[in-house]
Amino acid sequence: MMTAVAFAMGAPAGGQAAQGGGAAALMNFVPLIFMFAIFYFLLIRPQQKKAKEHRAMLEALKIGDSVKTAGGIHGKIAALEDQVITLEVATGVKIKIDKPFVTTVVK
Repeated sequence: MMTAVAFAMGAPAGGQAAQGGGAAALMNFVPLIFMFAIFYFLLIRPQQKKAKEHRAMLEALKIGDSVKTAGGIHGKIAALEDQVITLEVATGVKIKIDKPFVTTVVK
């Protein structure tokens, strides 16, 4: 009779259901965490590494370096300012470009 009253009140069943629901909710987040880890190692981390290398390359630029821009323009650095570079693309022909658009130093 005591077990029937306790079952009718829902104490044991309710307590077990609440514990099981918490574990099920946690198990629903495991695939999301796994997907975030995959995105981090395959997309975010390599992109951050590439950006860091690009910043280091821009800091190392000096007058006389031959460079290639994002637009495909090849030239030699004639003048360096804080955020602007003057490129000599032909004898006597100089253009100014923004520093971040330099993609490669040509050797």
